[in-house]
Amino acid sequence: MGSQTSLLLIMPGETFPGERRYDTIQRFFIRPFFLSLTIGIPFCIFKLLFGLTAYRTGVYWLVMFGGIVIVWACLDLLMNTGRSILDLAGHHAPFEYCTIAQIGRLIHRPLVFLAVDTLLSFIIICLMLWSGWITSLTQNELYLWYGATTLNLISLSLVSLYNEIRKG
Repeated sequence: MGSQTSLLLIMPGETFPGERRYDTIQRFFIRPFFLSLTIGIPFCIFKLLFGLTAYRTGVYWLVMFGGIVIVWACLDLLMNTGRSILDLAGHHAPFEYCTIAQIGRLIHRPLVFLAVDTLLSFIIICLMLWSGWITSLTQNELYLWYGATTLNLISLSLVSLYNEIRKG
């Protein structure tokens, strides 16, 4: 995991200790467009489906909690989409990938808060799977879940594979 973390924390044009400048593939892997498409947006889909599932239970506190998660997911989806669009247009985004990281920006620690958001997203994935709630998703929602999972895992594998090939 360390190589992926390092890859995400160093900006385009910078170098790793003992390495040359990024090549074209590395620059693509760290672009906000790629990161939003393969990590941010899939995590938003997981959050949204979790919130919808909690909302549908009809249990008062889960309905309220689900509503909050739905709003959170939608805000994060807008932020990731905005970063992607700005990146494709050649502009730097004045905001983070998600609301939690944006809060972290206020205390100059957005990456720490982004890691918290990632942890919460993984907890949501686990809760959906272990609780059995995933079985309550509609067929279209399952396709969204599968698509988000596929995009996220294949991109992680491609980045890992590329990093390992470069080492050798």
